[in-house]
Amino acid sequence: MKQVKFGSTNQDVSSVILGCMRINNAENPVEVLETAVENGINFFDHADIYGGGECESIFAKALKESSIRREELFIQTKCGIVPGKMFDFSKEHIIQSVEDSLTRLGLEQVEALLLHRPDTLVEPDEVAAAFDQLETQGKVKYFGVSNQSPMQIELLKKSVKQPLVANQLQFGIMHTGMIDQGIHVNMTDAGSVDHDGAILDYSRLHDMTIQAWSPYQYGFFEGVFIGSEKFPELNKKLEKLAAKYQTTPTGLASAWILRHPANMQVIAGTMNTGRIKEIAKAADIQISREDWYDIYMAAGNILP
Repeated sequence: MKQVKFGSTNQDVSSVILGCMRINNAENPVEVLETAVENGINFFDHADIYGGGECESIFAKALKESSIRREELFIQTKCGIVPGKMFDFSKEHIIQSVEDSLTRLGLEQVEALLLHRPDTLVEPDEVAAAFDQLETQGKVKYFGVSNQSPMQIELLKKSVKQPLVANQLQFGIMHTGMIDQGIHVNMTDAGSVDHDGAILDYSRLHDMTIQAWSPYQYGFFEGVFIGSEKFPELNKKLEKLAAKYQTTPTGLASAWILRHPANMQVIAGTMNTGRIKEIAKAADIQISREDWYDIYMAAGNILP
């Protein structure tokens, strides 16, 4: 499988991440993990809130029962969301969340920790103190953020000394906001509106890996666009080009993201082993420039 550099580090990781948010619904978690690893996926994404913490525990049990060696894996978790109440980037919350995640995962260290959604009450010095302690204690190797803008990242960097190497952002064929603005520069149409502070260009300039979440969804978690009757032109194009590249529409949607030169990863949240295989295989497909733009326009986008 295609490998990417994890941010500004020298660490190579799989371009496809298996997101573990739904592992509590998997019929056979062991088979899911082994299928992922057998197909070149070595990166697994968690968060303290997934399944109320249950997902991390299920992953730990499945890993223990599998034939996979811990050293083969790159494990990432996230913290900062207190569901239904608040976002919390306090030192106390970050450290306690990591301690709890490590306990559930049965690990002494996770490779990466991301701050999950921005906390408007953030004190960068507290985040820095938490990161320093976790790094010194050997509990976290790399740090990053999720769903944050360039200026929010810059605010953290005022105090945080560790490189912030990744940012989870929603991106896919039906979520193209971060590229639309760049295409529509110097225009006055809807596509020209900068909603996120040029986060795509910022990420490339600062060697941050963009991790594309919910890459097959449209709207605000309204559903999957692949095979949806709401998008006949897009699905016709995906089916035609999937045949050309000997993949599936889902595989092509993944390859479309990875074709961008911004050092992205795709987060696949499926627990279907067949789909894991097709997404993993498609990671090695190099879509032509013309076909990439054809898919972009079939999704309803225009070029000025």
